[in-house]
Amino acid sequence: MPHSRLGCSTISFRHLALDRALAQIAELGFATIDLGALPGVCDHVPYVLDAAAVTSVAATVTASRLQVLSINGDVGDLNVPLDADARAGRDRHLEALLTLAGTTGARALVLPCGALDHTPVRSLDDDLDLVVAELSNAAERARDHGVAVWTESLHYFRLCHNIERAQALTDRLAGTNVGVVMDFSHIVASGGEPQEFVDLFADRIAHVHIRDAEPGNIHLSVGRGRVDFAAGLKALADAGYIGQFALELETRDITNDQRPSATAEAAQLISELI
Repeated sequence: MPHSRLGCSTISFRHLALDRALAQIAELGFATIDLGALPGVCDHVPYVLDAAAVTSVAATVTASRLQVLSINGDVGDLNVPLDADARAGRDRHLEALLTLAGTTGARALVLPCGALDHTPVRSLDDDLDLVVAELSNAAERARDHGVAVWTESLHYFRLCHNIERAQALTDRLAGTNVGVVMDFSHIVASGGEPQEFVDLFADRIAHVHIRDAEPGNIHLSVGRGRVDFAAGLKALADAGYIGQFALELETRDITNDQRPSATAEAAQLISELI
């Protein structure tokens, strides 16, 4: 059985409909999930999220009896200035995701660290300031739903794609309630080391994603990349991290039929290390 602190993201089974993905995760012995709501990555939560869709997704999750750790969502590029119409659309989408998070009992809504582009829209300082303003606004609104807001502060494909930019973003988050999600794969893909990330951001790490990687490639199954999970998990333990972990196996080195067995093998390895 997976360790009690280890859950599984539905992104790991994004090829399945939500109810079937949840059934597969439960069959593998997990008790907790991250719920994928990322357009172009995982459509378990529709991007057009109206009241009916919120009700439907919440009912499916509730029926599974799995506990939701977080909803991994996206409300658009947080470093892009908005006009009035775009602002209204983002606010509606954010409110729907927060309603879903509150309804499903999720601890947090995870939002990105900027657009899927390393190049700033205006300047890096201006873009980072805008990302922090958007995250802070989301965190304030989330309080009404009993939900936290976290951000994956280092994401290999997004604005904050390396340790340096993650540091610049996290410095700006001082004084906010926004937590940081640590993803082993994005750190290693960017050329960084998990231990360095822990050393820098331990006091803000609220959640941890587990996936293997090598420089330039985040899509590897656990054990097939260069991530030193033993060292990284020890660094987290030594820093006093007592939170949850989630397998987020958006891997492209196995077939969909191999996913259950690969997930079970990853769960065994990581559980032993935890």
